[in-house]
Amino acid sequence: MKPDSYELSSTENLRENKDHEGTNLILLTKICPRGDFSVAVYLLGSNGLPLVTVLSRKILIAIPAWNEEGSIASVVSAVREHRPDADVLVVNDGSTDLTEAEALGSGARVVSLPFNVGVGGAMRTAFLYAKREGYQALVQVDADGQHDPADLDKLLEGLSEADVVVGTRFHPESMYFVGGPRRWAMVLLSKTLSWMNKGRISDPTSGFRSAGPRAIELFAVEYPADYLGDTVGSLAIAIRNGLVIQERPVTMYFRQFGRPSKNALWSALYLGRATLAIIATGLRGNRTPREDAS
Repeated sequence: MKPDSYELSSTENLRENKDHEGTNLILLTKICPRGDFSVAVYLLGSNGLPLVTVLSRKILIAIPAWNEEGSIASVVSAVREHRPDADVLVVNDGSTDLTEAEALGSGARVVSLPFNVGVGGAMRTAFLYAKREGYQALVQVDADGQHDPADLDKLLEGLSEADVVVGTRFHPESMYFVGGPRRWAMVLLSKTLSWMNKGRISDPTSGFRSAGPRAIELFAVEYPADYLGDTVGSLAIAIRNGLVIQERPVTMYFRQFGRPSKNALWSALYLGRATLAIIATGLRGNRTPREDAS
């Protein structure tokens, strides 16, 4: 696996590990705040700028898919193009079409469930797989083409400061629009989760998110399988267990193929119910203190 490389303008916050005698090569190491990975730095004699090699983490891109034969191949290909260092796992959620064959043909690893269990159940499978295989980072990507793989770097880089990084579509540069009852429910839910988190969560239903080692460990054991459990429910669980949650602005598109499993009104009613349940849970006051994300 080829590591990522890039140049730095200084060696600030880097600790010298070993001076190679008789050469101009110095090995330096940086330990990231969340302890995920380290950085090795080699000073270049020609210009004095260090070439930095990030020691590769095991990264898993998890794509839950139900009857997505029209889009899964292009999604997998785009993900592999942007993050060739990552493994791609498609969780085939009981599809009755050619999703499995298309995913295998595009080079992804595939786990096929015998029947449809929903996105939450599919992602629980992905987290169990990630824990068993020793991955340090997992990114959830939709199979319908809504998520831009160019934003994978943002979500992975955010894991140096947080346990869960949520890609939010609601930021000044975004063209994504949600209106009507669903938007009202999302705003209420956002305020509730932000209050519990003591930090902003503007897009609680975003399925474009990353998880670090502590989140993988937790979600492999405790992950909701009900509708929107992979988004709203998992955030509530993360907050209650003291994980650090942050956001990064991302680009999202409307569904490119197929159709959503629930209509807008049903989703709005569910979000309203979920908000009331989360408020009731938060008022119990039994949250685990989390370390400050700042």
